[in-house]
Amino acid sequence: MALDTRTDRRPSFAGLLWRSTVGKKTAMAVSGIVMLLYLVVHMLGNLKIFFGAADFDAYAAWLRTIGEPFLHHEWFLWIARVVLLAAVVVHAVAAYQLSRRDIAARPTKYARPSPRPRPRRRPSYATRTMRWGGVILGLFLVWHILDLTTLTVNPRAEAGHPYANVVATFSTWYGNTVYVVAMLALGLHIRHGFWSAAQTLGAGRPGRDRTLKTLANTLAAALTLGFIAVPVSVLTGVVS
Repeated sequence: MALDTRTDRRPSFAGLLWRSTVGKKTAMAVSGIVMLLYLVVHMLGNLKIFFGAADFDAYAAWLRTIGEPFLHHEWFLWIARVVLLAAVVVHAVAAYQLSRRDIAARPTKYARPSPRPRPRRRPSYATRTMRWGGVILGLFLVWHILDLTTLTVNPRAEAGHPYANVVATFSTWYGNTVYVVAMLALGLHIRHGFWSAAQTLGAGRPGRDRTLKTLANTLAAALTLGFIAVPVSVLTGVVS
């Protein structure tokens, strides 16, 4: 007689948490905060372009030496990239799965008309903005890497000269258009996302709502204007 060697494996706490709606929203909130912190640092670094080519290129070179000699050259940069990539993947997967659940949970129309038809729930403006904004930002991220990291689509790219490469990108109409549209989408995404994350993580309180909304609007505006300042300055000749 064959013995049944199967074991009853219960899902782990992490697995149960991820499968739940609350767990997915928490994952989105935490990964969103990680990306937000990165964006603040990235925007501040971008603004060094206003100090000239020497300072901007020196800043780009310094990023590759953080942690030395404990870390090897560029290790910190790659660690940051891996963490950021993980945050993006978790954020995108959780958002997609929550979107599918939301669609599946909407009431469907009856086969036969009833005297009082059940109203069909439509996604809110904020929900639609977050979905399309996420798609736009995902596509932009691919473009941005090909443009200023791998230098694949940069028309006048020259390795080791980040200042010149940024100027080359924003000297084209399509480079400016792609970047500005993406940054506007980013601002809306942060505005709605920060508020949602605060509610998910329990920071929202009746007395704090106004403060949180003000902070969300301020962060969104500051990051949008800070990022857009670079292409606009290249276009107008302030940076050249």
